[in-house]
Amino acid sequence: MQAGLFHLHTLSALHCGTGQSADVVDLPIARARATRLPMVPGSSLRGVLRQQVEQMDCENGTKNAAALFGPRSISSSDNSFAGALAVGDAHLLALPVRCLAGIVSYATSPFILRRYARDLARAGIDDAPPLPSAPAEGEARVAKGSVNRLDDKLVLEDLDLAAQEDCPVTGWAQWIAKTVYDDDNSRCDFIHRFALLHDEIMDFLAETATEVRARIRIDQSTGTVDKGALWYEEHLPAETLLWGVYALSARNHPDDTCNAAELAGTLPDSGTLLQLGGGAGTGHGLVRFVIRQAEKA
Repeated sequence: MQAGLFHLHTLSALHCGTGQSADVVDLPIARARATRLPMVPGSSLRGVLRQQVEQMDCENGTKNAAALFGPRSISSSDNSFAGALAVGDAHLLALPVRCLAGIVSYATSPFILRRYARDLARAGIDDAPPLPSAPAEGEARVAKGSVNRLDDKLVLEDLDLAAQEDCPVTGWAQWIAKTVYDDDNSRCDFIHRFALLHDEIMDFLAETATEVRARIRIDQSTGTVDKGALWYEEHLPAETLLWGVYALSARNHPDDTCNAAELAGTLPDSGTLLQLGGGAGTGHGLVRFVIRQAEKA
């Protein structure tokens, strides 16, 4: 089995929900049960990837979708087989947070970076820098040249944190920027806005710094809002970064001997634009799908 890592870079607000809620927000985003950190379910991404590969099959005259995802329908046991691609959930890597200086900061935490580094190792990617030490609860570590520091302070939403530049944090900012972004301006912007926060601070921001948007439905006969048709949706903001692990095995169809390495070349190109979650008609859910595999020896 061949493992790899993918990133999702949101270009617009993203809502991958879990149904209705009795809370203030009617339609919350999906969150991991144990950590309560935002996530994108692997099943959502897998369905969108299948649609993308099927479109590529139509354009190129290939039949890769069935190999990767299994048959669309099963009429008998003879044409029943599992797809070769397993897609994991996408976990929060960096959350854009409103900042007093520099407009926005891309925040993460030691807990998130440790999980990320662990998955990098599982995917055979071994060029990541050493993990930084954790900041104290009232402190933050920022990359060298940060535009978010103001008199040695980092003010995120209504949180006032003591901030200092840190070489390991700078190393991670540079590594993530090089991996996810494909142009120098975006990389430089990310590096100068990257911040490592205490786990509890990050947990608080992951709950409170997401976008909540009011939505309405119009009555077509009157041109006014339908009765009771006002609701609130939670979104991950644009420029959020997430990561996940995928795995490829040899094709499971008995008449096909295509191996995992060959199937890896049939995945959408790194940087492909996808639409995830709800709100496609309003421009929500546009993401860049970025693949990172281990370097061949």
